[in-house]
Amino acid sequence: MATVSFTIDGKNVMAEEGTSLLEAAKSAGIEIPHLCYMEGLATGACRLCVVEVEGQKNLAASCVFPVANKLVVKTATERVIRARKNVIELLLSDHPLDCMTCEKSGACGLEKYAYELGVTGSRFAGERHHYPLDDTNPFFFRDYNKCILCGRCVLACNDVQFVEAINFAHRGFGCKIAAPYDRSLKDSTCIFCGQCVASCPTGALVEKSRCAAGREWDLQKVTTTCSYCGVGCTLELSVKDGRIVKVTTPADAVVNKGRLCVKGRFGWDYVHSPERLTAPLIRVGEKGEGKFREATWDEALDLVARKFSEIKSESGSDSLACLSSAKCTNEENYLVQKFVRAVLGTNNVDHCARL
Repeated sequence: MATVSFTIDGKNVMAEEGTSLLEAAKSAGIEIPHLCYMEGLATGACRLCVVEVEGQKNLAASCVFPVANKLVVKTATERVIRARKNVIELLLSDHPLDCMTCEKSGACGLEKYAYELGVTGSRFAGERHHYPLDDTNPFFFRDYNKCILCGRCVLACNDVQFVEAINFAHRGFGCKIAAPYDRSLKDSTCIFCGQCVASCPTGALVEKSRCAAGREWDLQKVTTTCSYCGVGCTLELSVKDGRIVKVTTPADAVVNKGRLCVKGRFGWDYVHSPERLTAPLIRVGEKGEGKFREATWDEALDLVARKFSEIKSESGSDSLACLSSAKCTNEENYLVQKFVRAVLGTNNVDHCARL
């Protein structure tokens, strides 16, 4: 694409034609407040990202306004700041002011920009929503009272995951994000990937495991790799007092680009299961018919190696076989088949995903 040159806050910026002003400003190190924008996706709904463009009568939503040659853009004029404050006040006019107990406090976009703009309340009195908390989903709560209709969850569901389980429903004051016919998500095409939860800038969507489990600033972030399959998605564990509170993933993760499936995002409770094996077990007693006892890894691996050698010497290499798993990485599966062929001396190796 052609490159265009323009000015943002007196700084000369180069960007590809078709890039939005917000993305161009971001690449130049200039932050423009936004609530409805996600990486590469925007609805232009929140209007918090408005800027002044020389020659334009109205303020422009920078997330959907394309760059052009010789544009002169100002992101923090008095008019722009006043408009952003009005947007925040309008949102707060129908939003619970319960930041002290909200699970999203510390990671809420609305809270962040209200603080930065110095907005402590709203001048706009009027009717407010009083939706009941929706806890029918097995993995997360839906609190419509905290929804600001930014549309990010809709973008995540429809344009990132391509599931199309939710969209805007009804009109005017009754507008809300809902599954078809305003039914439960379990009665829709939802695959419970939780991408909508990850995209929500407020406390409208919150993981059930997250509730009453610590404040955002108390959580330690630990980066690891998902153990469910061989794709190797990057996970970011939020941990408090040695226990996982929730699982997210960085937007710039090399493998999964900020996306996770239902297992990776919500299927981690096995980590703290009392039935989880945390050490190798060896069966004791005559002919191995007794109870299990804990053993060290060296002891367990020595036993396995000895048994392999005994079977190989007594019955031959072809009496042994190995079944590998799609939950391993390609490198691990390669090592398994190499071990079977080079060490055990047999070609009896198969894979659970072969068929």
